[in-house]
Amino acid sequence: MNQLQQLRKGSTFLLILDVLSGGKKYGYQIMRELEQRSEGYFSMNAALLYPALHQLEQDGLVEAEWEEGQGGRRRKYYTITENGHRALDAHRAEWSQFITRLGQTLHNPLNETGESAS
Repeated sequence: MNQLQQLRKGSTFLLILDVLSGGKKYGYQIMRELEQRSEGYFSMNAALLYPALHQLEQDGLVEAEWEEGQGGRRRKYYTITENGHRALDAHRAEWSQFITRLGQTLHNPLNETGESAS
């Protein structure tokens, strides 16, 4: 797995929680919305999504319930919990700081004295 794939995988919980912060959804809706929001950059398959959803459920960050969908088909809908909202806020803050610090580090090399060049 390359570094970019690792970063994407590391952002899985954040992305799922963020999508669910807009209301309850079933798995395919989560995958589709994520892909649409990111213009295809974050595409998630079922093999990644469902284990992540189960982990989030075990951690008390999402709740799931079966409901009848269109055509009588039962679907499992996921909803973010209050703990999930708190975790989402914390993840957003962590990722924001990470992105800011990464950008600063990449664009601010040290000079010969070991000080910041800017």
